[in-house]
Amino acid sequence: MQPGDLVLDAGAGFGRHAFELARLGARVVALDYSADEMVATRNTFGAMAEAGEIPEERYVGTLQGDATRLPFADNSFDRVITSEVLEHIQADTDAIAELVRVLRPGGTFAATVPTWFPEKINWMLSDEYHAPKSVGGHVRIYSETELKAKMRTAGLTVLGSHHAHALHSPYWWLKCAVGPRRDDHPLVARYRRLLEWEIINQPKGMALLERTLAPVMGKSLIVYGTKP
Repeated sequence: MQPGDLVLDAGAGFGRHAFELARLGARVVALDYSADEMVATRNTFGAMAEAGEIPEERYVGTLQGDATRLPFADNSFDRVITSEVLEHIQADTDAIAELVRVLRPGGTFAATVPTWFPEKINWMLSDEYHAPKSVGGHVRIYSETELKAKMRTAGLTVLGSHHAHALHSPYWWLKCAVGPRRDDHPLVARYRRLLEWEIINQPKGMALLERTLAPVMGKSLIVYGTKP
């Protein structure tokens, strides 16, 4: 990414990726299906600009929208990212096609989805975790081959892939075992505090453990592509 790039974060949620992109110099548009999450993201961007964390021009806008019908012109963005979103969308090929449509030629695309093996365990442990019983649940489990094939069909050249967030997989297995909505369960709460501590302190031992385990049990599969 280059400073000044216009980046679309599609399915931004509460803006974790969008905020970091802005800190790195991108001009960011955050889009999500949830109006409440976009209000919270907009407010955080405003607070960041007011506090001097980012220049105002790096916050281009937040809006509620549907990834299968994007309100942008062709070739609008230098970069497009969609993180842990496609597994929620029935018409995922339509969404990928739209995301590629708004990406400029030569621009880069990054998609993350749950990795097949950790996700399969989640589905086995909890019906509530996935659709159709849960609102906003996961509607499919991607293989790496499937996601890459859908990206190529949409016109992208796949550049590479990797796995990440191995330490998050046991957390979700635990949540699914006790009930996905049981955030107050003592074991879930303790593991969450451990993950928060790891993110803040970044101890070298846990970083090494993460890198070692990621290829086998990384919760997220990240695939990169470019639009010819």
